[in-house]
Amino acid sequence: MSSHREAPEISKDPAADSTDVYAFMHPTEDDQVVIIANFYPLQQPNGGPNFYEFADDVLYEINISNTNKCQPDVTYRFNFRTEIRNPSFLYNTGQITSLDAPEWNRPQTYNVVRLEKMGRRNEKAVQIGGRFPVPPVNVGPRSTPNYEDLANSAITTVGPRKFFAGQRTDAFFVDLGSIFDLGALRPFNGAHLLPMAAMDGINSVQSYNCHTIAIQVPRSDLVKGGNPTLSFKDRKNTIGVWATASRRNARIFEDKSGTYKGAGPKKQVSRLGNPLFNEVLVPMTQKDKWNTTEPKNDSDYADTVLQPELQTLLPFLYPGVFPNLEAYDKPRADLAAILLTGIPGGVVNDADGKSIFQNYTGPVQADMLRLNTAIKPTDPESDSYSIYGVVGGDIGGFPNGRRLEDDVVGISLRAVAGATIPLVDPDYTPDETAAQLRDGTSYTGDPLLSDFPFLAHPGGGYQTTPGTSTFEDPAS
Repeated sequence: MSSHREAPEISKDPAADSTDVYAFMHPTEDDQVVIIANFYPLQQPNGGPNFYEFADDVLYEINISNTNKCQPDVTYRFNFRTEIRNPSFLYNTGQITSLDAPEWNRPQTYNVVRLEKMGRRNEKAVQIGGRFPVPPVNVGPRSTPNYEDLANSAITTVGPRKFFAGQRTDAFFVDLGSIFDLGALRPFNGAHLLPMAAMDGINSVQSYNCHTIAIQVPRSDLVKGGNPTLSFKDRKNTIGVWATASRRNARIFEDKSGTYKGAGPKKQVSRLGNPLFNEVLVPMTQKDKWNTTEPKNDSDYADTVLQPELQTLLPFLYPGVFPNLEAYDKPRADLAAILLTGIPGGVVNDADGKSIFQNYTGPVQADMLRLNTAIKPTDPESDSYSIYGVVGGDIGGFPNGRRLEDDVVGISLRAVAGATIPLVDPDYTPDETAAQLRDGTSYTGDPLLSDFPFLAHPGGGYQTTPGTSTFEDPAS
């Protein structure tokens, strides 16, 4: 999946596990950029009595690079604090009807600091605010009635900026059960090495929640010099975005309190820029190390982008379907541009050969989600809108940032299968199936919101029906 359990060690530390990063222009408010970082994957809504929450001992950060060095030039830093109000074992001892309800036994707050690099060694830190409220999880209609109003009251506005941190429905969609069963895509089951009947995909993330940190800020907060222009060709309008989570270097168990305490300097344990990068491209022996490194060092992993393992697996798992891909032996310069440097101007053109897009951030190879803030959002009602983003002819979508609706699994499958090779190698002809690949899933949660924080309200413990684990052999 995008980055929900992508590496052996971070899968054991879900509170610090970054799962998805989204960055897009606000659909109706000019010059406002929305960045969403999700953490703590696969939360069952009914997971009481110790419901999910941000970790007090984890430092959460949203990082923005606005130079060609692929280092954090602007960082929004989030620290959380949990309060226990009474000795009950319960999350709440009555209805939670407001963020300061005394019946809520375990409220959380957070503070936000904005860091900006000033020269080579100096850094300017501005405290944006403290004790911002985190809404409770959606326990159920008795415990958290009028949940939407309750959660919306936790949106904090500071000048032209908005902040939200709390539980949300996970917007990612993917058929994990099929993909990790020997790379099967249910709509193409009949062509698999071990064929079965074709069928629609099943969204494995359906009904799960996550914990979200969302910001909405003017693009002048993010671009170099604070003075963005209106030209998509102006490279300073493109930013690189990634999220990180850090813990103390050591954790010490205290017998007296029965809890762990952190000791030593903070160490990054999780990061995420482009979806599926660590998941699909980085070998298992390097995944944990990748989580601790900075994007500026990602040339160490360039070989896995230039020669992706999945490119070799597709022709093997789907015999005869990808003959052109199987014969292609050149390094994948198209994937390197999409994932490591951004796409230069002159690669994506209109019918007359005129350049219409670029999100190039320079020659430094780095996994960042790149957003050209001078490109206006695509109207979802227009013919040019596509959930397949740039691959589908829509320059308002992934890999130009990432919208909640973008089918990043389908986009990534098509790219790896060779659909994007002609961008850098016009002599290559993609296999017919390359432009059709998908896992057959779609977003199946509650409707996404039309305004900040955009992710749907989380599923409630009482309202959610658990799935089934009944064994059925489809081959029988």
